[in-house]
Amino acid sequence: MPSADVVAAVADAHRREWAFVLAATVRVTRDLDLAEECVQDAYAAALTAWTQQGVPARPGGWLVTAARNRALDASRRAATVRRYLPLLVSDDHADDIAEQAVAAADPHIPDDRLRLICTCCHPALAIEAQVALTLRLVCGLSTSEVAQAFLVSESTMAARITRAKKKIAAARIPFRVPAPADLAERIGAVLAVVHLLYTTGHSAPYGGELVRGELTERAVDLVRMLRVLVPEHAEVSGLLALMLLTESRRMARQDENGTMVPLEHQDRTRWDRELIDEGLALVRDAMRRPGKYALQAAIAALHAEAPDYATTDWRQIVGLYDELARLWPSPVVSLNRGVALGYAEGPESALAALDQLIALPQLAGYEYLPAARAHFLAELGRTGDARAAYDEAILLTGNDVERAFLVAKRDALG
Repeated sequence: MPSADVVAAVADAHRREWAFVLAATVRVTRDLDLAEECVQDAYAAALTAWTQQGVPARPGGWLVTAARNRALDASRRAATVRRYLPLLVSDDHADDIAEQAVAAADPHIPDDRLRLICTCCHPALAIEAQVALTLRLVCGLSTSEVAQAFLVSESTMAARITRAKKKIAAARIPFRVPAPADLAERIGAVLAVVHLLYTTGHSAPYGGELVRGELTERAVDLVRMLRVLVPEHAEVSGLLALMLLTESRRMARQDENGTMVPLEHQDRTRWDRELIDEGLALVRDAMRRPGKYALQAAIAALHAEAPDYATTDWRQIVGLYDELARLWPSPVVSLNRGVALGYAEGPESALAALDQLIALPQLAGYEYLPAARAHFLAELGRTGDARAAYDEAILLTGNDVERAFLVAKRDALG
């Protein structure tokens, strides 16, 4: 019977080392399913071996050796059958040249995790499949846990993951680091997937929880991993900064009754200063070459540095949104800019900006637009219009905590 210390050590190794162990094993098997099976066997074996021999100094190295040995044995046994199955593209001479160039440009890529992430987030896959595979293969979540993250049945998610794996093999999607000329673009796609994962957890679209902590924490783990693998990429630093500064406010977003607390009423003593300090340092690094994540992180930094809501530098925030809109035109950026404009110049300015967005098809069904309009309409004393806007936002909101907050705001209008 494994002791509590061994069980804890295996659980910690699963969280920290899963991607490292799986990626190294895929190099041997060139088969995602077989690699997963071997890695799961290795973790199961660790419970017994570490109970008898003690927890090794390098748990990841022990697990890689155990998983690869199982993979080699399985590959030998199934060699005849597997000869006719599609496998991940193996490294050829061109791959070696590309990887040598990447290593020369960035000698800090220590293992195969970047290969695994780039494979999961390959643009040939649908975005839903990219996120699901990243959670399953890179984060090590079970199919059931991934299904819960997407609020679908386990059988539906199992079928989605299986189809994605088959497409990787059938389309001969390579298990390799992209060539240097393509790496920046591919990292951008990876960051988009990780950011989507974080935002899904930060404001859960559906259900009774405002925050899905398991998703936000996995997303932060992923971008920390990416920063180890590509430390010179400014947008990786920018996304990590954005996540840490946003995550620092998590404990203050709900009161002791679970009621949602908007930013202006949050108790800032409950913000995590350690995360804020780390995020601010990353913002300064990322803004050397500002991209869309660095600019969003800079906006979050201004909130984090303000001693209270009243002293927030809203004019500078509007300026940052102007730059973000120039770099990354988006209806959601325009919406956020309109809200910031309202705090910088007044509710009339906000409504003038927000009303221009009502007809945009991209924001049809996006509850934050009518919710923002309702707030500024109420400030102007247009109670009937504000109630109608709140009703629209309530109808569109799938999250129970957010809906309760909006209902309370509407009912407070009298």
